[in-house]
Amino acid sequence: MLVLRALGLGDLLAGVPALRALRRAFPEYEIVLAAPEQLAAPAAASGAVDRVLGASAPGRAVPVRLDWEGPPPDVAVDLHGNGPSSHRLLQRVRPGRLLAFAHPGTPEIAGPEWRADEHERARWCRLLEWYGIPADPGDLRLPVPDAASPAPGAVVVHPGADSGARRWPAERYAAVVRGLRRRGHRVVLTGGPGEDELLDQVREGADVEVFAGGLPFERLGALFAGAAAVVSGDTGIAHLAVAYGTPSVTLFGPVSPRLWGPPPGTRHVALWHPGPPGDPHGREPDPQLLRIQPDDVLKALFDHPEVPRP
Repeated sequence: MLVLRALGLGDLLAGVPALRALRRAFPEYEIVLAAPEQLAAPAAASGAVDRVLGASAPGRAVPVRLDWEGPPPDVAVDLHGNGPSSHRLLQRVRPGRLLAFAHPGTPEIAGPEWRADEHERARWCRLLEWYGIPADPGDLRLPVPDAASPAPGAVVVHPGADSGARRWPAERYAAVVRGLRRRGHRVVLTGGPGEDELLDQVREGADVEVFAGGLPFERLGALFAGAAAVVSGDTGIAHLAVAYGTPSVTLFGPVSPRLWGPPPGTRHVALWHPGPPGDPHGREPDPQLLRIQPDDVLKALFDHPEVPRP
């Protein structure tokens, strides 16, 4: 079985319920996930993927080709988009059966209708349900890594995001860090490649630990699984906190948490000021994101029933 989801970490984690549904429905199949190679570790941690076939494209585009070798897959599943380009990409490897949403550009595919106003986890589970495959959008937790956390009990603050529209200003993150330190919390900053300057701006001389450059997944997973709480924007790291059941506060701006937010309950707090949808890939912080203030984040953390007190 070949499954296409050549996107980022958050996309992979949002697709875990659908991937697990496929594993349960096809236990005898080798499930190959077409995704960026750096996602091999979290894909394996899901317990639903046997191997990753390296595939990616700039932004959220559909890859130009797949380096598929050997006979055609018995089944291909489009968990990437609503077509038609993602459909055509999978059709080129000549699968015996293709599961995908319907699209006028590929009328030969008799799938369910695409709904733009639908939560990402629910969307892919609904696709599989249409094909008679039971799927549970809540089946998203990852097992706790065997490795020890490099900062057990810390509040992890992740200020980065893939786009400026979802990146809260560094000075506001710095204010949150100072507020946490005044309360006696241990604070850790995390960032990916190229975000060292951003982390320096957030740190501003405060007594915090910094993990820059992107941690290996097992160590990153151990850090998040053992954290007291996670603070981040609407990015892949927020989904990682959900995957490990760690209390979190996520800042939303151009995209409603109704589409990409955490599951309902009190453990994961989504801060958002309702308004018209913005461009999630814009260069400047979204106006709705800027309506969130540091005091809003600190209150959500200090009032959180599951965040341990120092």
